[in-house]
Order: sequence, then C-alpha cells, then structure tokens
Amino acid sequence: MGQNDAATLAVIPARWASTRFPGKPLAELAGRPMIAHVIDRAAAARTIDEVVVATDDERIAKAAAAAGARAVMTGECASGTDRIAEAVAGREGWSLVINVQGDEPLLASANIDALVEGMRSATDVPIGTLCRPLPAARAEDPNAVKVVRRLDSRALYFSRSPIPYPRDAAAAARLWRLHLGIYAFRPAGLERFVALGPSALERAEGLEQLRALENGLEILVLDAPYDSWGVDTPEDLGRAEDLLRGIAG
Repeated sequence: MGQNDAATLAVIPARWASTRFPGKPLAELAGRPMIAHVIDRAAAARTIDEVVVATDDERIAKAAAAAGARAVMTGECASGTDRIAEAVAGREGWSLVINVQGDEPLLASANIDALVEGMRSATDVPIGTLCRPLPAARAEDPNAVKVVRRLDSRALYFSRSPIPYPRDAAAAARLWRLHLGIYAFRPAGLERFVALGPSALERAEGLEQLRALENGLEILVLDAPYDSWGVDTPEDLGRAEDLLRGIAG
C-alpha cells in the first residue's frame, strides 16, 4: 500500500464526447481499445494500488472492466478533475489520486512512479505534476504548455507563451520546461480545487492548473524521466501504433 497504509489511486477520466475525436477512449489501437493501453500503463506503475476509470458512458465502463480496471459512472462534469472528484467522493483510505490522461496509451509507468514518490517526500504540497525540457522549436507553440518553477520546485506560473521571455535566449532556453498533463492530488487539495471554480487566469490562458496558483494552492513540479505523447486526433492513432510496435519489438 501507499504512504501510511493509505491507497494511491490512478484515476483515468474518460468521456465519450469529444469535439475533435468522439469515442476516443474506444478507438482501436493495436487491436485493443485505447483506454485498455492506458490502464495497462497505470497498472504497471509499482506505486499504484488501484486503477479506476471515471466515465459517463457504459461502453467505456465495459471496456475498462474488461481491461482490469474498476469503472465508476459519473454524471456530466465540467472537467476531468471534476470527474475524478466525483469518482472518489465518499471513498476513504486513500492518500493520493493520480489524474492519468485517457489519451496517453504510451504513458511511461516510471513517470507515474516519479510523481508519486515526489509527493510522498513533499508531504506539505496538495498538488503535484511533471515537466520535461522544452524543445526550442516548440517555444512559440500555444499547445505546448510551459511552466517556470521556484528553487524548491514549486510552480511559479504556467503559460501557453514562452516563459521566461527569451531576452537572453541562451539563459531562457536552459530554463524552459514543458508541462506534462498528469497530476497528483491529496484529498484536501482535490476537494478544495474543485470547490473553487474557474479563476480569471484559468479562463485567460485556458489552463485549469492556474486556478490552484491564483488561489494559493502550491503545485510541486517534478522532472519526468520520460517524454509524454498523447492522441488528440484520429490521425495520431497511426503514429501511436507505430510507436507501440517499436516498444513491443
């Protein structure tokens, strides 16, 4: 079990509706639904005690159960974090919940372990996440979310713009970090986060994590051992299948 004999849960929010890719969790990838690959990756993390899929669709719940995860039905939710909060509402005996994105079938289990271990060491922080070095070619890409940290690895700010601004290009490039969309929440941190509602900075940048910073909730930002890559469109499936074959080979 996790710290103090309390469980560490990996919860995968998965909904059917998607503007760019309806039914994405059940898209076939290497002969299996994509959600099954995500479940496998989360279950392979040595720090995870249970994998849960939080969904609003019976088809996804059935596929999750077939892949070995516990499926929890939720209602309409404003965000994946709200869906996770609903899925664990009333449940006792857990110390950390890891928000695992349902569109990352290539997720490195070691990334989950790095996040969990970091949170177990920093017991005063309510929320944690991961980052990687940002390639200079993606500095201006608004879809590549950037983060800057304090010396103690707490987040200062997240942005779709390049931060810090490259007035000294070499110095800025050394500090550029790409935010990875995986989060760890302690019970009190998750409860407070969803109770706050969207903030002004969150709306301006379209980044949910800014809600935490704007309201004084610290976020621990740790270095991930491996890059992360998600499936956003049907066209991404082919690349994901090629990468999966490379891993299997």
